[in-house]
Amino acid sequence: MSLPACPKCQSDYVYQDQSLFICPECSHEWDPTDNNDEDAITVKDANGTLLAEGDKVTVVKDLKIKGSSQVIKIGTKAVIRWIKDSKDHQLDCKVDGVGEMMVTAKFVKKA
Repeated sequence: MSLPACPKCQSDYVYQDQSLFICPECSHEWDPTDNNDEDAITVKDANGTLLAEGDKVTVVKDLKIKGSSQVIKIGTKAVIRWIKDSKDHQLDCKVDGVGEMMVTAKFVKKA
């Protein structure tokens, strides 16, 4: 019987302990029959509203773009393309007038 790869680190060195699968590389344990997604990424905006892919957001403060003299002004609209689990920049957005870039969730609010 072939065991699935680890959902966290994609390691192939997974072993089974009774009803759980365990990854020895990242120590992640999961039950293959459990369908609820407890590892779902939850990101909140400046007001505490949950954000999802496809949401339209506006910038709540002027943001300087690293490596450029360009600034994203307050009120600039953006569309969230996808959300990632990161401490720095959680949102991959398409920002009006600037293009695609990563933005920290605490600097936007849901439109």
